[in-house]
Amino acid sequence: MMLIGISMGGLCGWVFGKEMLVVEWMGEMFLDTLKMLVIPLIISSMIVGITGLGDIRKVGKAGTITLIYFLSTSGIAVMVGIIVVNIMQPGLGVELTTDIPEKVAGKESIGITDILTSFVTPNLFESMAKMEILPIIMFSLVFGGVLTTLGEKGKLVISVFDGINIAIMKIVHLVMYFAPLGVFALVSSKLGAAGGGDLFLVELLKIGKFAVTVILGLMIHALITLPAILFFIAKQNPLTYFKNMSNALTTALSTASSAATLPVTIECVEEGNKISRRTTLFVIPLGATVNMNGTALYESIAAIFIAQMVGIHLELSDQILIFLTATLAAIGAAGIPEAGLVTMVIVLQAVGLPLEGIGMLLSIDWFLDRIRTSVNVWGDSIGAAVVDRLEGKRFEGGETS
Repeated sequence: MMLIGISMGGLCGWVFGKEMLVVEWMGEMFLDTLKMLVIPLIISSMIVGITGLGDIRKVGKAGTITLIYFLSTSGIAVMVGIIVVNIMQPGLGVELTTDIPEKVAGKESIGITDILTSFVTPNLFESMAKMEILPIIMFSLVFGGVLTTLGEKGKLVISVFDGINIAIMKIVHLVMYFAPLGVFALVSSKLGAAGGGDLFLVELLKIGKFAVTVILGLMIHALITLPAILFFIAKQNPLTYFKNMSNALTTALSTASSAATLPVTIECVEEGNKISRRTTLFVIPLGATVNMNGTALYESIAAIFIAQMVGIHLELSDQILIFLTATLAAIGAAGIPEAGLVTMVIVLQAVGLPLEGIGMLLSIDWFLDRIRTSVNVWGDSIGAAVVDRLEGKRFEGGETS
């Protein structure tokens, strides 16, 4: 049903263009409903997940495996992007014709230190209102860890958050009944806002080789790299796993938001693919914020595309710098639509590339954003399987449920 919603949305948006803006409110309502669940879901999930690991000392083992997976897959994704863009060279012959977009104007001072400071907040409730996920995750991890040291009093609080988590997931089930209609409205109105199929095709053709390069890189990572990790390390059948993740992936494709997709991702990983609840609730909320494989790959390709477009030759050292900054900047790309455009400023400034180049990408970014978000979610789900498999071996008798 989700695929039907996306297909019909794409068809109607392509044919009827701006007339489909009339259903935009339905798409926004569906997206806002999912976002409404994100904060209570993240807090309850992280607390239940980290306390579910039992002895707080075991968190270090699960955390280490999770961190290694996140950094490794993000690094591999960036490497794939750099190789593909150097082979395809999509920027050659393209003329830079845009100014610095409003979305990134004034962001020139953003750096890696801004990512580090975003891990904490002076006002937790303000961060909740602004959907700033990183400090909420950090607080929930620490809070959950402390609860494991409080004995019976801690268990009482944990049971409350466990009940909240179960209730939120029940609400997710109810929301998903309306998902096909919601994704239809989101896709059709977004394509309609782009002017319909004809105008979108014109914009796509302007930098079509760039779009093909990005999609090729994302497909290599999503269909070769990640399934190989899933098969050889997590010992799971990639086709079966993919099928069971279809609801989450189609939701990511329609919403372009890892955060909004989070409730569906948790449901598909835990109930669809039978990954243990403790691992799912620990890895997935964390991954939705800091594991942005698709975004990291996209930013590396975009940076080198802009360099090719303006005729700047990047030495090996420059491309290594892009590799490092794209991997780190993706961590700071919150799971919301088009956040990657802002963190791309860090990557471009690291090697002295013009921010005006970002403007060239805006006309089709909404389309590529959906694909890279789906790759982000796919990578998170596989991370849960990997951590569950490797961490599960540490428990007596191999128990992982």
